[in-house]
Amino acid sequence: MLSGAAREPRGDVVLCDVAREAADGLLARLRAMGLDRTGSIAIEHIDLSLSLRAQRAADEAPGEGVDAVLWESLSDATHEESTLSVTYLAFLTLATMIAACGVVLDNAILIVGAMAVGPEFGPLAGFCTALVRRAPRLAWRSLTALLVGFAVATAVTVGFSLFMDAVGLFHVEALDAARPNTNSIYRPDWFSFVVAVLAGIAGVLSLTSAKSGALVGVAISVTTVPAAANAAVALAYREYAQAWHSLEQLLLNLAGIVLAGTLTLASQKLLCSRHGAGPAPH
Repeated sequence: MLSGAAREPRGDVVLCDVAREAADGLLARLRAMGLDRTGSIAIEHIDLSLSLRAQRAADEAPGEGVDAVLWESLSDATHEESTLSVTYLAFLTLATMIAACGVVLDNAILIVGAMAVGPEFGPLAGFCTALVRRAPRLAWRSLTALLVGFAVATAVTVGFSLFMDAVGLFHVEALDAARPNTNSIYRPDWFSFVVAVLAGIAGVLSLTSAKSGALVGVAISVTTVPAAANAAVALAYREYAQAWHSLEQLLLNLAGIVLAGTLTLASQKLLCSRHGAGPAPH
């Protein structure tokens, strides 16, 4: 405890190390005391701690640290990722334009690259979190980012496709070709939904367990951005049937991710409540 170290408001600064699996319960109690309104609560992750006391605390805390969910940290992260910003629109639009090149060239490498660049999983995770935590503002913000983001990205990619056609780099024949590497983008089926469900589970688990490296694999598992890109190119050439099937693929992927992500978070919430460390009131 650092007596008198706080200036605004005046008071003491208290520092403590807490096992990850006990952190959410502590946060709930601190918020119940109103400390987040009268003062401040700050959290830092410790990468390495060599301490017998710390090991004993982790052993005595309920559950396992890798399974623990810091709900406040999750809400904060998804809130930031779900904001409709210029940067978000730029990344989503660039990803869709890259995917459009991959569609016309039937190039799987470009498609995978576009899927990795796309930032759409942030709003999807935010929407799932909002449903579980009953946070309507976060839900609306996430839904707005998704709808407006894909609408803007698709519209810009339509213009991009028309420009590429005008300079002779895009051709309608390429869109109508067999395209063995990318034709699944506009052919939605149950496999698309199953993959989206599995990716949604993996994505949420990677966020809640702080294993963000898995998000790259999640991003290149679903065809949300490529589907939007294929729809944009098809619209540019007035291939409305293919554009509609691409839109179906996009909606199918989004629905699968939201369903799986929400159920995964709800299961984690139930597991946390059994250990007496559920999410703090939002």
